[in-house]
Amino acid sequence: QVQLVESGGGSVQPGGSLRLSCRASGMIFVINDMAWYRQAPGEERELVASITGRSITNYADSAKGRFTISRDNAKNTIYLQMNSLKPEDTAVYYCNADIGTIASVKAGIKNIYWGPGIQVTVSS
Repeated sequence: QVQLVESGGGSVQPGGSLRLSCRASGMIFVINDMAWYRQAPGEERELVASITGRSITNYADSAKGRFTISRDNAKNTIYLQMNSLKPEDTAVYYCNADIGTIASVKAGIKNIYWGPGIQVTVSS
């Protein structure tokens, strides 16, 4: 089995910073694209930022210039550095990853995994 676990969330004042981490563990053979999504109350889940296996990044317009996604392949971990946080960044943040086990790679099956989510609250 494969698991994703997020950490680093919490409460911060507007203009503050947080760094989220997401570590993958289990029977991992290869990790391809990874991403951060978020979901605010009453809203649909939306992509915040993504990073390919070759560290090519993509950001939502709302994240550009303020958030930075990165990955440490040796640790099976991605990060989301969030600066200049705004109240509208308040949401549950989810880690997402395309992870292949030996069995799924042999079978040609694509598996997408999600973390349980972590709360980020930006409020004065």
